[in-house]
Amino acid sequence: MFAKAFRVKSNTAIKGSDRRKLRADVTAAFSTLGTDQVSELVPGKEELNIVKLYAHRGDAVTVYVSGGNPILFELEKNLYPTVYTLWSYPDLLPTFTTWPLVLEKLVGGADLMLPGLVVPPAGLPQVQKGDLCAIVLVGNRAPVAIGVAAMSTSEMLTSGLKGRGFSVLHTYQDHLWRSGDKSSPPFIAPLAPDPPDLSEEKGSVQADPTLQGDMRHLALEGEEEENGEDQQMCGEKTLPEASEDPSIGSLNPDPTDSKTLQEQMDELLQQCFLHALKCRVKKADLPLLTSTFLGSHVFSCCPEGRQLDIKKSSYRKLSKFLQQMQQEQIIQVKELSKGVESIVAVDWRHPRKGSVLDGNEVRGIVINYAKKNDLVDADNKNLVKLDPILCDCILEKSEQHTVVKLPWDSLLTRCLEKLQPAYQVTFPGQEPIVKKGRICPIDITLAQRASNKKVTVVRNLEAYGLDPCTVAATLQQRCQASTTVTPAPGAKDSLQVQIQGNQIHHLSRLLLEEYQLPRKHIQGLEKAPKPGKKK
Repeated sequence: MFAKAFRVKSNTAIKGSDRRKLRADVTAAFSTLGTDQVSELVPGKEELNIVKLYAHRGDAVTVYVSGGNPILFELEKNLYPTVYTLWSYPDLLPTFTTWPLVLEKLVGGADLMLPGLVVPPAGLPQVQKGDLCAIVLVGNRAPVAIGVAAMSTSEMLTSGLKGRGFSVLHTYQDHLWRSGDKSSPPFIAPLAPDPPDLSEEKGSVQADPTLQGDMRHLALEGEEEENGEDQQMCGEKTLPEASEDPSIGSLNPDPTDSKTLQEQMDELLQQCFLHALKCRVKKADLPLLTSTFLGSHVFSCCPEGRQLDIKKSSYRKLSKFLQQMQQEQIIQVKELSKGVESIVAVDWRHPRKGSVLDGNEVRGIVINYAKKNDLVDADNKNLVKLDPILCDCILEKSEQHTVVKLPWDSLLTRCLEKLQPAYQVTFPGQEPIVKKGRICPIDITLAQRASNKKVTVVRNLEAYGLDPCTVAATLQQRCQASTTVTPAPGAKDSLQVQIQGNQIHHLSRLLLEEYQLPRKHIQGLEKAPKPGKKK
């Protein structure tokens, strides 16, 4: 309703009689609130305004504003709380849980579809069609949206959790929220947080906490799987059978390890911090208040079943943790106004902001994720059901409402295509060098110079750790021909080696036999002179 800007008709202070009537209406609409809570929500003497406005679709709405924040709004004689109110009274309405990635769609004006719900171990709350409900994100009880149930709980279960579940009226980050102080949702711990239980049965649909984070960007470390697993994926076994193979590395932290609670909290804090930078924060968001960064981004990246509590970490305070991250040159924090710190810069290329995965590791992550979340189609083991996280990872916008399942090979191919390519070069006695992009092959060409003389030109030697000047000196001695080293045209900070005559035979022996470079990374060797012909 408030996804787009609204038009304000009037803004007046509330009268005493209207204030008393509003209290009576709140008591009638929300019977769970006590007298003291109603008096706190609708104060007796503090300033309270009535704002009458028209939503972008023409609906006439009355909004009650207290302390600069909208606390209630009235539509067609029905009273609704705003997210500001629900943050103070999180148990006011029946609560349904969804994934953080779904929030962006709700803010844009979409309704909440049933496939986006997360079913807790205790089951869904019991509601009837038309009941007002709150929507929260995994790991945090602070509501981020309110909506009206489009069907009863029993109808939701009967439908197999398919179809429209809630007509969303108001969300965090919509224009009604923006009319207030624009504060972020507080972190409200789940009522009964379940610790990670690794003794779950295979049929459980409890999501692996680490995998929840991994699937947001497919760039976290995973244990290396055995080579035979990849062969099973290519056809010797069906993929669902392969996913049952225990040889696939588990991405769950081992609860039996000797790490203290403080060490585990440090790891969780760093994981959520890096996830937030990589997946949620954009360059256009900077400068970003550290309090907003924590409330809106870090907490929402906390995996399901885990509770992030900075006070239980070794840092104790967010400012101390951010100071450490600044020392590691991941971010830059400044005090733009007195007592208020903001993140003003992020090193988007910092090595800690992403890890390198090979194809087998990516496949292992995807298989484990599908297995843990019961996404393998029961009727056809070669199909995988797409949950909201997979939809956002691999589907185009035009496909998100039409594609609900994909074959295993298509799912894995799409996942690999979404990742940024990188390559690794290893030199004897040195640490491997990893660079983004695709490695260019060594390029050998023949060119004509003055007086119809042929020369051999070699480019891209630096990518393979070869010094063009050293290569030129070696070829000059072996070929008994003049060599020159010049800047490569169109390539920044790159040199090319030019040797007089067709010297591809000598180059081939030098690169393949002495430097032992793979032939597939050298192009142009076929241009060597034929035996018996003049060079």
